[in-house]
Amino acid sequence: MTGFQVLMVAICFILNFNDGIDVLIVSFSSPEIIKDWGLSKAEMGYVFSAGLAGMTLGCFLIAPLADRLGRRRIFLISITMITAGMFGVWLCRTYGLMLVLRFLTGLGIGGILPTMTATAAEFSNDKYRDFNVGLVQAGWPVGAILTGLFCARYIPVYGWHQAFFVAGCISLLMLILVWLFMTDSLEFMLNNPATHTPAAVNKLLQRLQLPALTMPVREEKSADSRLSTLFTYPYRANTIKVWIAAFFGFLTLYTLMSWVPTIAKDSGLPFELATWVGIALNIGAAVGSASIGAIGSRFGLRKSVLTFMLTAFLVMQLYAFLPLTTSLTFVLVLLIGVFVQGGFNGIWPTLSRLYPARIRATGVGFTVGIGRFGAILGPLLFGYLADAALSTQTLFVLFSVPLLVMGGCIWLVNADDL
Repeated sequence: MTGFQVLMVAICFILNFNDGIDVLIVSFSSPEIIKDWGLSKAEMGYVFSAGLAGMTLGCFLIAPLADRLGRRRIFLISITMITAGMFGVWLCRTYGLMLVLRFLTGLGIGGILPTMTATAAEFSNDKYRDFNVGLVQAGWPVGAILTGLFCARYIPVYGWHQAFFVAGCISLLMLILVWLFMTDSLEFMLNNPATHTPAAVNKLLQRLQLPALTMPVREEKSADSRLSTLFTYPYRANTIKVWIAAFFGFLTLYTLMSWVPTIAKDSGLPFELATWVGIALNIGAAVGSASIGAIGSRFGLRKSVLTFMLTAFLVMQLYAFLPLTTSLTFVLVLLIGVFVQGGFNGIWPTLSRLYPARIRATGVGFTVGIGRFGAILGPLLFGYLADAALSTQTLFVLFSVPLLVMGGCIWLVNADDL
């Protein structure tokens, strides 16, 4: 890995860090938003789901364009949407406008995540690809952790609107960072000679410390961002399996991320301590996300993801049935973060190996888009069931079952290098 390759992977990490801020700031702010605007849990569920609906559409409509227009251009478009959404919520004073702005932010996040996975994979060598793609996903919970620390300290003093102003400023800095340093990958350039001249390719080769080309390289197979491409041989069977895995994985993951701080507050913890429970979830997520790629490289991604999901299922049963003290709550939530999000994030290096560069953003984008339907359904369904007076015990049992489905689907993926 050259210094330039490391820089590109680091930018992807920072972008995912920013996504963690953009998504989790709503979760950490939710108790105060509910109190300030007098919302029901179902109404707060719509706020969560509005952002997730935007992410879904962004995965379907924006991310696949990265296979035709370039990774860098999609990053710039997406981060601009996120920045506008964050500053908009800072100024927002009505529930309806909040839903619109969270949808806009979600559009940008939906464009970034698949593109980021493709970019990290393409700037990595074979030895470190799984590790780097997994490590990039750790940026998300790291951003969430710092967001939780910030919210716990400053929202009680300055209010939740100011938290969105700070998030908007960070997104603006990310936009400048991408504008100055990000470039398309060599694989993308060689697959799209119509948009990248030999001079541009040679400039990138110099940064990668590789010899320059002495003649133009014609693409062997053009990028194809159509959905039908994912259902041609040899991708069809695996596409169906990873779509099912993503749907059920997202359903549980986003339910936990959205509602854990509120569940902790409802159990009697003060706002600051309930926020720390959410932080513990994301500390575990950072550990699990950073390790799943390396573990998968050593023991196989299929086996590693299945093991993580089985362990996550068991930990959620412990949370449901054990008498919880404050200390035990923190320990179990930490472990849930390690195994739920760590295991879930094994899907990213899996996808980077299932699809070649010419359709990688398309494959990841549509998979994440399908998964986002689960992410939309999960928090909303949890809110309705909680309003219907189902116990936390029952809810944790119900929302642990999808983890088994995801683990089984990834285990059944047919690929020699997984």
